[in-house]
Amino acid sequence: MFHDGARRRSVALLTTGVLALPAVAACGASEEGNVPAAAQDLAPTPRDLVANGSTLTWAIDAVPGTLNAYQADADTGTTRVAGAVLPALFTLDDKGRPQANPDYLESAEVVEREPRQVVVYRLNQKAVWSDGREIGAPDFAAQWRALRGKDPAYWTARNAGYDRIAKVERGKDDLEVQVTFDKPYAEWRSLFTPLYPKDVMGTPDSFNDSARTTLKNTAGPFSLKKVDRKSGDITLVRNPRWWGDQPKLDQLVFRKVAPKNRTKALTAGRVDLAQVAPGEAERISLARRDKGAKGPLAHGPGAGRTPADALMSWAVAHGTEQEAAESEQLAREQTREAVVAYAAEQKSLGAYEVRKALEPSFTQLALNGADGPLADERVRRAVARALDRKELAETVLKPLGLPAQPVGSHLALAGQDAYEDASDALGSQDTAEARALLAEAGWKPGQGAARPKNAGASGEPAEGAEGEEAVGDSGNEDRPGDDGGEYIVGEDDGKSGARGGPMLPGAVAAGQGAALWRQADVVARQDGDGKTEQGAHAQQGGPPGAYAPKGTAAPKESESPGAEGAAGPLAKDGLELTLRFVVPSGAGSEQLRAVADKIAEQLEKIGVTTAMKKVPSSGYFTDHVASGQYDMALYSWPGTAYPATDGRPIHAKPVPAADGSLNVAQNYTRVGTDRIDQLFDQAVGELDDGARKKLIKEADARIWAVAGAIPLYQRPELVAARPSVANAGAFGFATPRYQDIGFLKKGAKPGKQDRKSGS
Repeated sequence: MFHDGARRRSVALLTTGVLALPAVAACGASEEGNVPAAAQDLAPTPRDLVANGSTLTWAIDAVPGTLNAYQADADTGTTRVAGAVLPALFTLDDKGRPQANPDYLESAEVVEREPRQVVVYRLNQKAVWSDGREIGAPDFAAQWRALRGKDPAYWTARNAGYDRIAKVERGKDDLEVQVTFDKPYAEWRSLFTPLYPKDVMGTPDSFNDSARTTLKNTAGPFSLKKVDRKSGDITLVRNPRWWGDQPKLDQLVFRKVAPKNRTKALTAGRVDLAQVAPGEAERISLARRDKGAKGPLAHGPGAGRTPADALMSWAVAHGTEQEAAESEQLAREQTREAVVAYAAEQKSLGAYEVRKALEPSFTQLALNGADGPLADERVRRAVARALDRKELAETVLKPLGLPAQPVGSHLALAGQDAYEDASDALGSQDTAEARALLAEAGWKPGQGAARPKNAGASGEPAEGAEGEEAVGDSGNEDRPGDDGGEYIVGEDDGKSGARGGPMLPGAVAAGQGAALWRQADVVARQDGDGKTEQGAHAQQGGPPGAYAPKGTAAPKESESPGAEGAAGPLAKDGLELTLRFVVPSGAGSEQLRAVADKIAEQLEKIGVTTAMKKVPSSGYFTDHVASGQYDMALYSWPGTAYPATDGRPIHAKPVPAADGSLNVAQNYTRVGTDRIDQLFDQAVGELDDGARKKLIKEADARIWAVAGAIPLYQRPELVAARPSVANAGAFGFATPRYQDIGFLKKGAKPGKQDRKSGS
């Protein structure tokens, strides 16, 4: 996996179901914290047991709009192609750590820190472009000039890191490249991966256009043979000038298969490798289990019918009511056809197996703090404290047999060196304290006017909401009152409206604001000798009335009668506390909607009413999340090996733009502080690994404390693969090593065996 910041941070991932806070005891790094929550699943096989030759077909969602990874419309397909055909100076291992790639580098190191940081790259002397020219300083210099952000003629998506470089020059010979920085840059390993040739990066015209549809000059184990947009195939072939381990495959084909068409493609045998949704993974597992079984399948169309159902159907089909009989006979015939078709599909799906791991990305609950109830930090904290994140993780991951631990960091994932659980800066699930925070914010039991059905975050009708068509949702069409794709949890879903359990008095919550910031300081800033730096929150400001003497604590839940029951509806200034929860309606989003329903149930216990709004998946992110037309939303961010670089635009404090609008970068929650920005700025320039890790942890603790984004769970990575496919599947953090991917030799079995040769 490249550090593809253009793709990674220009848009967030729609969480489809594949589908991005307790009294503080500082959580130090543990041995477990540096172990991935789930191992990669690749059928790892020594190269000498992988057959030479043949073609592997790998499903991608779409033919990429560009093959230039540094343009805004680059996507996963762009990354896959670039990874196989272009230089990657650093790749990621299974723990998400950057590792120098010996195919291109003999060494890369910081040789000077004062007066300026200098990095020297020593290149592999065999490394050449497909036109025969050596990879060298001219390529590095051209990429720096294109991406540094000084020439607006280059249509780049990002310039992070490149904007800190003062010069790029040849070293003591052609194999050495020297990069001098104007400002220190700790995450310099993120640069020049992928590396494009100077003929792509050299001019704005070539950068903007020449690499969108083809890559004529490459330097990876494969070369690009053809991009067929009509058929949807991107064909790669062995690079005849490749100097490293020779690819096991003759051809690697990336084939366009939309997620909704994956089952059809698998049953037709059109792909060898494809990421799948949980429902498809379950069908493949059942197909393998049922191999050799006799009789009808115990799942699929008609499998849920009881003997009584069958008898009733027969009676109606053979009854005297002609119209009813004909309708039932047609339905029975359609069911028989569906059973036959399903059985045939299952037989074909039995040719695959499911490889699973945790994807290097996480799903978060975003709370829009721009305006409305969630503009109050206390309300956001209350929502966060109401969540049982363990239960939410189990909803998605437990049925898949994957570890279901909540994510404890916004900036790293379990297994990475930077990962430390800083959620203690906000606090664990606590219904009583959540209610107390709402009481302190002025939300009291009582009836109020509902916010408009099509309200945006502020409670005013959203732009373009008038006349919005109802959106069908196969996962929720049985909900009563499904008006315009929206329903009110607890009212329109048939649940009892009775809500017991008193609210805690406002005085109880008075100390929680100050205590919370003290907790963030303890978690983030405690050093090795146990000393802490005081007064960090004094720079921040905070909600009026949210402070109390140190040591003030909320009563335990057990002291509040009915704490586990549903709270009564809350109101303030005549308005009911209702939060608009936007969810995608399309196929493949079933698990996300299940998580949203769980969240709504948990919030109901503290008196928060949830208005679930189903919108088309195609516009879910751009039309609602990015534009701020939501109170709550679920989406995912990819993980990163470079948290100081990639974390800042996601959590930066929004600033006014010249035209009067708000520039949010990628901070779609609109929640941030000056101190968080300062910590990122310090971390990105801190060359000492230990000091940088402390800064990252403090930034993460403060992000938890402001409660704009609540990490929930790491996403599942489910891949359908032919059992004979070797060294590919659920990669987890690791960058694919394309030259090792292939098919097992006849009689060979995958496994971590000692290499006998590099053949």
